[in-house]
Amino acid sequence: MKILLLGSGAREHALARSLTADPSVDELLAAPGNPGIAQVATLVPLDGRAEDPEAVLAAARAHGVDLVVVGPEAPLVAGVADGLVAAGIPCFGPVAAAARLEGSKAFAKEVMAAADVPTAVARVCSTQDEVAAALDELGAPHVVKDDGLAAGKGVVVTTDRDDALDHARACLAKPDGRVVVEEFLDGPEVSLFCLCDGTSVVPLQPAQDFKRVGDGDSGPNTGGMGAYSPLDWAPQGLVDDVVARIAQPVVDEMARRGTPFTGVLYVGLALTARGPRVIEFNARFGDPETQVVLARLETPLAGVLHAAATGALGALPPLRWSPDAAVTVVVASEGYPAAPATGRPISGVPADEPDAWVLHAGTRSDDGGLVASGGRVLSVVGTGAELATARQRAYSVVDRIDLPGGHHRTDIAQRAAEGSIEIPAD
Repeated sequence: MKILLLGSGAREHALARSLTADPSVDELLAAPGNPGIAQVATLVPLDGRAEDPEAVLAAARAHGVDLVVVGPEAPLVAGVADGLVAAGIPCFGPVAAAARLEGSKAFAKEVMAAADVPTAVARVCSTQDEVAAALDELGAPHVVKDDGLAAGKGVVVTTDRDDALDHARACLAKPDGRVVVEEFLDGPEVSLFCLCDGTSVVPLQPAQDFKRVGDGDSGPNTGGMGAYSPLDWAPQGLVDDVVARIAQPVVDEMARRGTPFTGVLYVGLALTARGPRVIEFNARFGDPETQVVLARLETPLAGVLHAAATGALGALPPLRWSPDAAVTVVVASEGYPAAPATGRPISGVPADEPDAWVLHAGTRSDDGGLVASGGRVLSVVGTGAELATARQRAYSVVDRIDLPGGHHRTDIAQRAAEGSIEIPAD
């Protein structure tokens, strides 16, 4: 099988590692890729047009690929999958109409209401006055979300009403700007990826990520500073419950609307005293959760993604999983997330080891050396029989990496390893 992978982050590097480990994959192409992905795949120049449906279709045809795997959300919302599907080229990722589950939080709320999916009470607002009224109605802590794509950074959770209003004002200033104001959901958060082929749903293992930039969940939201899996503290039967009450009803509702959802439905959950509640949907693998979930998947990945793209998930045998734990720690540039410094040299990145490796995110080659090119620069993965061991191995590698001004959280998976995560009681 020849595969074209779209994207340039650590999520795509993780996908590339898993895809090339699949014996059914003869060749992996990637666009635009990054220096880490280039070690396992052939980079395809698209001249910055990985979000252009015609450019992606032309590349897929020129290289005779059997499957296109779309990593980021922007190409999906732009309709990259539409052209591929119309041309008969299997694509792992939803068409634009289905990708609205991520592209518009208001649309996602509409679908959830139609499918009777448990989620936070929300108000869709187009004016500052509507925002103010919603904040007063739903109370603090205030949750204000940009309705459109925001690279994982469009959400503010704050007890400061003025901060909530300021975030809403910035979102509303965009063309056709809208915000969603939600009730705050208590309880720990969980990410669950569900593979979908328009009809069937196959869940992966859950993970937990860390969105705030600083230790103890301090500072602003980011695209994610680390993650771990498995979640030994999660209730028994959680995955089956989420599939039955959330993922499958949403897939059924999208099919009823004539826009079947194929690819991965990322279900972001809060485990509240009233049970699981949806925080958000994404239409692609999450970053950095993908890094730890794929580290534990033993079933060859390419065949699974091809089955999702071709309506064949129902014929797959159950997925196989390692019992080991996996932890990933993100190394970020100075100034991230507000104003990340780029162009700084990166050194000390070790070669992959069986139980620890480094995934590239915001990197580029410069005169033979490696430099930072984005906010999240590297994602370091450690594995082990125990969560504490996986943490130690990940942080041991992080400590060997030198990025001037770089920073990372020191508490990824710490509370889980200590057994101190609790779900609120009703």
